[in-house]
Amino acid sequence: MDQKTQHDRVETARTTTCARCGTVEEGLPITWTCSVENSRRVYFCDRCGRENLRSIEGRLDSSWW
Repeated sequence: MDQKTQHDRVETARTTTCARCGTVEEGLPITWTCSVENSRRVYFCDRCGRENLRSIEGRLDSSWW
């Protein structure tokens, strides 16, 4: 088994939770938004990402919006 296949299996076994509304998805959805806050990656679902895009682009922590 090569490393890429092994990595793919680990990635799909994980779930991702929206930091704003709590929506849970399998794996890491490619349409979700990722932000780094306090040296930690947080993810936002499609809906939360669209609703707060200006704040995310302005690099405001999610506690401000």
